[in-house]
Amino acid sequence: MMTVLVMAEQRGGALNPVSREVIAAARHAGVPVKVAVAGSGMEAVAAKLARADVAEVLVLDDPALEPYTPDGFVQAWRQVIEAEAPGAVFLPHTYQTRDFAPALAAGLGRTLITDCVAVRPRETGLAFVRPMFQGKFLADVAPEGPGPCLASFQVGAYRGDAAGTREEPAPVRRAALTIDAGRIRQRPEEPFQESKQAVDLGQAERIVAVGRGIKSQEHLPLAQELARALDAELAASRPICDAGWLPMDRQIGSSGQTVAPALYLALGISGAIQHLVGMKGARTIVAINKDADAPIFEVADYGIVGDLFDVVPALIAALEAGE
Repeated sequence: MMTVLVMAEQRGGALNPVSREVIAAARHAGVPVKVAVAGSGMEAVAAKLARADVAEVLVLDDPALEPYTPDGFVQAWRQVIEAEAPGAVFLPHTYQTRDFAPALAAGLGRTLITDCVAVRPRETGLAFVRPMFQGKFLADVAPEGPGPCLASFQVGAYRGDAAGTREEPAPVRRAALTIDAGRIRQRPEEPFQESKQAVDLGQAERIVAVGRGIKSQEHLPLAQELARALDAELAASRPICDAGWLPMDRQIGSSGQTVAPALYLALGISGAIQHLVGMKGARTIVAINKDADAPIFEVADYGIVGDLFDVVPALIAALEAGE
């Protein structure tokens, strides 16, 4: 039986939460899962990964792998992939992955499928679902040629809690590596930091998102009040951000952020596919829309058919009353 090797991501000894989401994607493929992490001094990170429902944790530990460089990672991961011979390799679709994964795939002579939102088991292998043409539709992509293929998954494509837990930690094994430090050409500077005003909606536990149904910018305070009552972040569909009513870092969808919060409350959002691919991984989706046929109701766990200007004030009053 084929196995999937998940390439977890860490920075400075802190595990990127998206790593658990990629483990969840691998478990969804219905095959044994191994997870590996690269860096220096990875004992604590490996211990965290060993609590997920995986068969084994591999540690790529070498002083030359800290700090991250694409040359160092390509050397390390190529050796491990060739030694382990997995059926597929899953990665998070992060800035770091996009930096080194193309060179890794080219060095291995294998297929790289990026920006995936789902994986589908098939009799002949795996198919990967990814948005095409700026999210206008989703396509099933089946890799051809020898394995393993490499596939990166969008942040929020799967819920991190679906990675599962083990009563006993998975075995941890140190991978055999030979890193030639002389072949590392980069001298990295401090990692890129977004401005303090930027919002990382991918880490939000609760999100209140608004769409065209909010009608005008002057009605945004109503959504902001609901977000405060829920201790949630305020977000929006693309038309709201295109109009300048909210900044672009609040946009959710194929051309914005991908999120997987515990609660996603959609106010006046119809549910175009470009928006759905950015939020369908939410644990609980609540939709409020006066159009009973709105596509958002197809993915919603709870739907309220009604005017948001009647429903939202009632919700706020109930929350403030502690009901």
